[in-house]
Amino acid sequence: MTLRAERTQYVVPGWGVGELWTDDRLVLAHEFRFGYDTPVDASTTDHAELVDRLTAFLAGHDLSLADVPLDLDWMTPFQRSVGDALREVRRGEIVSYGELASLSGYPGAARAVGTFCAGNRFMFLIPCHRVVGAAGIGGYGTAGIEVKRRLLALEGVRL
Repeated sequence: MTLRAERTQYVVPGWGVGELWTDDRLVLAHEFRFGYDTPVDASTTDHAELVDRLTAFLAGHDLSLADVPLDLDWMTPFQRSVGDALREVRRGEIVSYGELASLSGYPGAARAVGTFCAGNRFMFLIPCHRVVGAAGIGGYGTAGIEVKRRLLALEGVRL
């Protein structure tokens, strides 16, 4: 089977630059670089609807991205379970790493959940910003805690 991936970059003013990797059916990966104003390589896309939804998400609109089809075939059963459980965490809700581990069927695997979130290749589509530490906000990779706080504030969560 030949996989043909298409890269789409888009700008969300005040937030940064997103990059979608897609094939005809699925999102293969989605990254976002906070603080940038213009894409490195502008492109046209057949995914304008998804870009519009991601832009609306960052504008604070109450919408779900849980229905966006993702390529999850590469995931281990643990990763798949964590990703599926996290996609069920709704806008305005948060869970701790330990709670997400339990919801995923792996109680006691909070650290492994943290590792999953740190390597999440579907930013916003698998909403790791909704996972917090038991004693506070927790990390958010290279984007940093202030970006996580800002994303949660969009959803009405103040930490």
